[in-house]
Amino acid sequence: MVSIEGRFTNASNLKVAIVVARFNDLVTNKLLSGCIDCLKRHGIDTSETSSQLDVAWVPGSMELPLVAQSLARSGRYQVLITLGAVIRGDTPHFDVVINESSKGIAAVSRETGVPIIFGVLTTDTMQQALERAGVKSNLGWGFALQALEMGSLMKSLN
Repeated sequence: MVSIEGRFTNASNLKVAIVVARFNDLVTNKLLSGCIDCLKRHGIDTSETSSQLDVAWVPGSMELPLVAQSLARSGRYQVLITLGAVIRGDTPHFDVVINESSKGIAAVSRETGVPIIFGVLTTDTMQQALERAGVKSNLGWGFALQALEMGSLMKSLN
């Protein structure tokens, strides 16, 4: 039996892009900070002049798939992370945004073969979003770990 797994060590040759939604930036900035901290601690150069990490900003979560598609098709990245925060309101807009962004991100990953980590929080309240972005624990760290694992796994499959 062959067991193929991704690794979290020696990510020094991995090229990562993070696409971040500005909407609810109180939350997404914290997620981004957690991502960058994790990547840095696992060997990714996160300096301003880094050739390993790029960050692209979009207006909101609906725009994540289009920019992720452009980055994935560029061939420059082994893995992408999308970060957003969609918080339920009084209208069905929440459902439209999260459904379309999640389907779009998944479709881009399948079409391009580039793993895209879905780091879009879907919560009922701002408090829940803030708890997931650092008050209790920062899910950005976990999204970065998933990216490292998937980047490593895809390299070992190719």
